[in-house]
Amino acid sequence: MKKLAAGFVALVLAGPAALMLMVAVLANPSAVAACTTGTLNVGPVPDSLTATTKDGTTVTLDKTQLTHAATIVTVAGQVNGVGRPGAVIAIMAALTESSLRMLANTSAYPDSASYPNDGNGGDHDSLGMFQMRPQSGWGTVAQLMDPVYQAKAFFGGPTGPNYPSPRGLLDIPGWQSMDPGQAAQSVEVSAYPDRYQNYQPVAEAIITALTQAGDNGAGGGSPAPSDLPAATQIVFPLPEGTWVKTSPFGPRVDPITGAQGFHTGTDYAAPLGTPILAIAAGQVTVAGPAAGYGNLIVIEHNIGGQVVASAYGHEERLYVKVGDLVTAGQHIADVGTEGHSTGPHLHFEIRPGGTNATAVDSDAWLKAHDAQGISGADATPALCSAGGGEGSS
Repeated sequence: MKKLAAGFVALVLAGPAALMLMVAVLANPSAVAACTTGTLNVGPVPDSLTATTKDGTTVTLDKTQLTHAATIVTVAGQVNGVGRPGAVIAIMAALTESSLRMLANTSAYPDSASYPNDGNGGDHDSLGMFQMRPQSGWGTVAQLMDPVYQAKAFFGGPTGPNYPSPRGLLDIPGWQSMDPGQAAQSVEVSAYPDRYQNYQPVAEAIITALTQAGDNGAGGGSPAPSDLPAATQIVFPLPEGTWVKTSPFGPRVDPITGAQGFHTGTDYAAPLGTPILAIAAGQVTVAGPAAGYGNLIVIEHNIGGQVVASAYGHEERLYVKVGDLVTAGQHIADVGTEGHSTGPHLHFEIRPGGTNATAVDSDAWLKAHDAQGISGADATPALCSAGGGEGSS
């Protein structure tokens, strides 16, 4: 406590900008988010999917690879405490280790070829999607040639097949607040620890595609109407330097009710009245009171020929109405604390497919689309614990 007080005094002396960031984190304890299981509904597996890695490499996955990804996502939805964030990490690991293929290893285990597989690997005595080693205690050859078993082993935890060792994701203290690549490395313990992060955009795209299909079409993928202007620019929804990220997308304990749930957007704390900006050109489809959100604006955009909706919650004041056409960076509302909220902030969502589609990780989406105006404040971590605080629907 003395260290915290000393740090606060130092921030006061440093100036109001630093003090605002400290107050935002302390007054909005949802920066300390709890981690629980979110709903992951997997639908029909696409025949193929093309996505781009962080370094700009285009990756095309076939139905077999996507079927293995669907297995990982399904298991993630069944294991308490994993949810979408854990599924993303697992798919990042499987993409890196095996390109999402179930690999036999006939040089180390000739009998591995007798199990269903997608080819033959040769990395020491590693097997399967996650290249797990029987000699390290991950399981028998028969077990490790089962994709469901491998997914359960990767996630680990008290119900995992190898608890307490070798460690799965749930056995890594604080994995929820780690960089996803670092979390994957903590399970895989690879000699090349920096490879995993490159596949995060691909993993996000895979899960979005699989779970959109599970929403009976509500998830989107719909072509943009011809009268919806094409977006040529994407910007961050708050002015640079005015905000701090306080609660990420994903599972958490609701800071007001204490109930376990899933946070469908990203929260950015900002002073009351801070301008909220449209992220791209589009048309307003929702503008007004909405349960939980207090006030809500939803804008549909034509991005790459597909409909993508952006949603902005808890506004103090709205400057647009349904049917309005807006431009990128247009001032559409002011930050407020209306609805299910304990402090001034913007609750922001991205919904590929349209107004009523399922939300994806908006923070990751903005980064993947090189949104203009992302500042250093985005590095502020949201730590995972039993705390609560600034809420949103």
